[in-house]
Amino acid sequence: MTPVRRLLVLLAALAVLGGAAAGYAAWAARRDPAPVQEEAGRESALRPGRLMFRTAAGRVAGVPLTATSAVPEAGGPACDRFSTGGGTSICLVARPGPVATTHAVILDRSMRETRRIKLAGIPNRARMSQSGRMASWTVFVTGDSYSEGGFSTWTGILDTRTGYAVTNIEDIPLTLNGRRYHAPDVNYWGVTFAADDNRFYATVATGGKTYLVEGDYGRWQARTLRENAECPSLSPDGTRLVFKKRVSADPARMWRLHLLDLATMRETPLAERASVDDQVAWLDGRTVMYGRAGDVWSVPADGSGAPTRLVRGASSPVAVR
Repeated sequence: MTPVRRLLVLLAALAVLGGAAAGYAAWAARRDPAPVQEEAGRESALRPGRLMFRTAAGRVAGVPLTATSAVPEAGGPACDRFSTGGGTSICLVARPGPVATTHAVILDRSMRETRRIKLAGIPNRARMSQSGRMASWTVFVTGDSYSEGGFSTWTGILDTRTGYAVTNIEDIPLTLNGRRYHAPDVNYWGVTFAADDNRFYATVATGGKTYLVEGDYGRWQARTLRENAECPSLSPDGTRLVFKKRVSADPARMWRLHLLDLATMRETPLAERASVDDQVAWLDGRTVMYGRAGDVWSVPADGSGAPTRLVRGASSPVAVR
């Protein structure tokens, strides 16, 4: 190949790569909401007795817990995932660019930004502890769905009191089935915190299986409790978990929500029979809520009753107590 022809081939390759990068940037820009506001309006401030959520337009809004069909109050920050607790919130924001990145933004009670952490990947899960001290996030760094093979996640934990952040907890010492475990394919996601801001639960995947793990933040260690439990959410009294259990290989029917009693390890399927790919939140001590088909739904946590639509065109629900 002559030098001129080599140059032409190189220029053509660069043009293709540049087009791909520009295409990703355009896609990210279309799906990316506006940056988090430095000064959120009074309407979006956290107040007890509210149900907060992310609207279909990508902004945080709220309605009274006693009137969830009311018109949402606007003016909140733009987030791809949102959670709040104890007057502190976490807002995950996807950022456009040739490489997918996410910003984990910490907000105070008035929804003003107090810290921002830059992460790789696409936003997936966000959770605050009840006190507002501990924050966690999960991002997809490979793939964008738990139903696909070959995905990879990064899950981090931030102590907002000390400011110490672990951007990826995959190196936490893990005990699996009673033995210390090491593997290069370990992935964590879906953290939920206990009231002491030390104990936490999450999902770990390795060797083609998923496990519910219990973690100790202070001792920095984790152990598996059982197989086939994803995206756990701890009840307000710390005695029960609701998680999604894989029940089918069909993506349309892949998961079913279950309750796990932590004292007896007995599980109970919930009345929601549709496949729910979400980490539920607790509406109160008896009811959980979750995103499904573009709306927020609730269902009793004991297996009784039936699903009820709470808010149309919403996701990432959380009750402010």
